[in-house]
Amino acid sequence: MSATADFSATGDDGVVRFTGDLSLARLGSLPDRLAAHGGRVSRIDLSGIDRLDTIGAWVVHRFAAKHDAPVEGLGEDDRYLFAQVEHADQAVATRPATVTPFKRVLGEVGMAVSTATRTMYGLLGFLGATALAFVDIARHPRRFRFNSVVHELEAVGVSALGIVGLMSFLIGMVIAQQGAVQLRQFGAEVFTINLVGRLTLREMGVLMTAIMVAGRSGSAFAAQIGTMKLTEEIDALRTIGVSPMEALVVPRTIAAILLMPLLGFYASVIALIGGGLLTWATLDIPPVTFIQRIREVVPITDLFIGLIKAPVFGAIIAVAGCFQGMLVEGDAEQVGRRTTAAVVQAIFLVIVLDAFFAVFFTWIGWN
Repeated sequence: MSATADFSATGDDGVVRFTGDLSLARLGSLPDRLAAHGGRVSRIDLSGIDRLDTIGAWVVHRFAAKHDAPVEGLGEDDRYLFAQVEHADQAVATRPATVTPFKRVLGEVGMAVSTATRTMYGLLGFLGATALAFVDIARHPRRFRFNSVVHELEAVGVSALGIVGLMSFLIGMVIAQQGAVQLRQFGAEVFTINLVGRLTLREMGVLMTAIMVAGRSGSAFAAQIGTMKLTEEIDALRTIGVSPMEALVVPRTIAAILLMPLLGFYASVIALIGGGLLTWATLDIPPVTFIQRIREVVPITDLFIGLIKAPVFGAIIAVAGCFQGMLVEGDAEQVGRRTTAAVVQAIFLVIVLDAFFAVFFTWIGWN
């Protein structure tokens, strides 16, 4: 059995030598005797110890720190342990520092701005990588994954027809109902048709479809790619020489770009049907008159505006979803966070771009 830990101070040179087993089970009254030691300590010699554990190293370290004395005589392993104990001897605040509300709000705003800037910078880089992937596929057509694109076309477009149609039908009815109520005050109920036609084809049809696709398909893109990232399937693709951008991102982006104009046009037509039925029921305007009035008051440029915006919205939704999915790392909680971020980011960018398009088309005279 190892001896109990002990120490001795020799001569007037202030050298303190420790002997025995410096472990928790053998320390005994050593900490109390060290605390009572009042002599001069010039250095501490541990060459005579049999064993050293974390508690023993901590006792010696505090004694050495108290007397500002160097520790000598340790082997390589014990020296590493002692260094870790020294590094861990840091003051810990029992309470967080008091921060004024103004500084806290200012810090949160700064953090949000910094995060948004980094995210936008990363999104632009990812958009560039997606464009390069399209270029590589154009140079090597055999790498184009037709089956994947068809699968994504079904997921993004065909499966969304029901919910997009229902949403558009109800929106058309709401626009017609609210327009009729407000215009009735001026005896101009007939202009409800103008409101439904222009607002649906120019803005609401494509915008609401983009928001629906962002919530439905953009989140699915982020969740699917994020899960693949966690299960290391993306690393496996790289290992076998397959580019994740070409295999995962490009098919989804193509599907969103191709389907958004079709979904937007479909949503606009369904919204017109909903608005027409409500004007027929509440304003006694027959469908024939409604259609004729639509043809008279809605310029073809409104349809072109919707069809021009739609593929841009689709590309933004797909890129944002795939980008957030690629950022997943660590644990499954990240999948949920990145999925939420993908939806928020896509909807935000869609609305910003819609505002830009509104100003641009007004500037070029497409009023």
